[in-house]
Amino acid sequence: MKIQYFLPICLLLLVVACTPKVKEVVTKTPVPVEESTVVEETVSACKNWNGKPNQDDIMAAHVLYKDGMKEIRTELRKGASADQKKIDSLYQVVMGYWSYAYEEAPAADGKRADHFQDGIKIYEYLASQEKATSAKRKYIDTIMTLYDARVECYGEEGYVMGSKAFDYYYKYSDMATEMEKYEMFKKSIDMDGDKAQYFILNPFTALLINLVIEEKIPTAEARSYVEKIRTALSNGLSNCKTTKECEPWKVVESYVPESLERLEGVKGFYDCEYYKTKYYTLLDESPDDCEVITSVLGRLKWGGCADNDPKVVAATQSWKNKCYVAPPPGKVSCASVLKDGDFREAITCYEGKAELSTDMDKKAQYYLVIAKIYYGELKRFGDSRKYARKALQANPNMGAAYILIGKLYASSGPLCGSGRGWDSQVVTWPAIDKWKKAKSVDSSVATEANRLINTYSKFMPGVEDIFQRGIKVGDSFTVPCWIQEKTKVRVTK
Repeated sequence: MKIQYFLPICLLLLVVACTPKVKEVVTKTPVPVEESTVVEETVSACKNWNGKPNQDDIMAAHVLYKDGMKEIRTELRKGASADQKKIDSLYQVVMGYWSYAYEEAPAADGKRADHFQDGIKIYEYLASQEKATSAKRKYIDTIMTLYDARVECYGEEGYVMGSKAFDYYYKYSDMATEMEKYEMFKKSIDMDGDKAQYFILNPFTALLINLVIEEKIPTAEARSYVEKIRTALSNGLSNCKTTKECEPWKVVESYVPESLERLEGVKGFYDCEYYKTKYYTLLDESPDDCEVITSVLGRLKWGGCADNDPKVVAATQSWKNKCYVAPPPGKVSCASVLKDGDFREAITCYEGKAELSTDMDKKAQYYLVIAKIYYGELKRFGDSRKYARKALQANPNMGAAYILIGKLYASSGPLCGSGRGWDSQVVTWPAIDKWKKAKSVDSSVATEANRLINTYSKFMPGVEDIFQRGIKVGDSFTVPCWIQEKTKVRVTK
């Protein structure tokens, strides 16, 4: 059948009647990118255009829909000035040519997966415009069918399974449960091993962490996949060759390691060696700082290090020599509980002291210690802010509490985004607000506040970032994620 006769039928069957609006899909991780590339050296056994009587028509349809997709990408790059009617019209034409090419030769020339991948992009567009859940589900089911058909023709099951999981995580989050997404990511990384796809690592890490904290997956299984994630990241960074290849791995690197630190708040997740390797050197850097000594010793105990471990013995002796203060008769030393790694009991201890204290400065100090435990040891940012705010209620001029809240916000880049990009950058605005407040109420923290402001100002969004979102410097902006705090828009200088 000639294309010119086929097109009207195709358009009637496959193009939605309404004129859709383009909806930007915002993701927090490097997205899977696949250009027109050869995936098989030999010709796939799947239906292709080679030697068919209508080969010229199929190839012409292939070229024409590819040209249309290029025009769509060009138009979308214009951002707010993009011609919506032109985009809608182009999608209709592209749909017609693609559907003919796919129906006649799903495997194209038998060496590339373009017809599958491009079909997925077209149906993603249709799904993004559909408000009715039932209709949206049909489009999504078609997308998943195209993924499965690609596997049948070209293999690469790990890549395809990761792409499906990625889509459910970011684009169709309400169409699959957290466990279903987790299982798909697991299958992808199991299939690809240390060559796992870069685009699955951020969302898989986020899912794994939440499921561990919620106690929905076994700790042993989670540990195994943490190591697989780390191995895949290390392998990707070591073997990428060009800037284009390495950039997505660097984005993952800015997210995964810091995010995995949240699992330190789960007792027993990481072993003694982990804590000794990561934290023991802090004693050499700050040999006389009792806060550091107590924290390091507590972390070693939290990680299950034995009392007779040489590093535990050394840290304990340092604490006895420099930090121990005998409590009054019949009283409990909260610091002793903290250095034993019993963080929950230490929080209870300090909270009891805070509630009983009539000295507002001491009350504030007790609450600040609790806030620091939640931040440094248990990685519970919301709880940490709660107690830092309690400290400020007791002492509104406690600069250290503002410093801590600022650090909580600044540390939330990987929690609220990919570690890079808009979602991770806007957290610097309320962080800097807190540090400015800290030095305005407490001159003793001015040096630290200025250092933090100077360090993090360079990580604020740029002019182009705010322009693309239709906002400008000085506008009011509420930072999302767990922060939910109003601030002012600023840019790097």
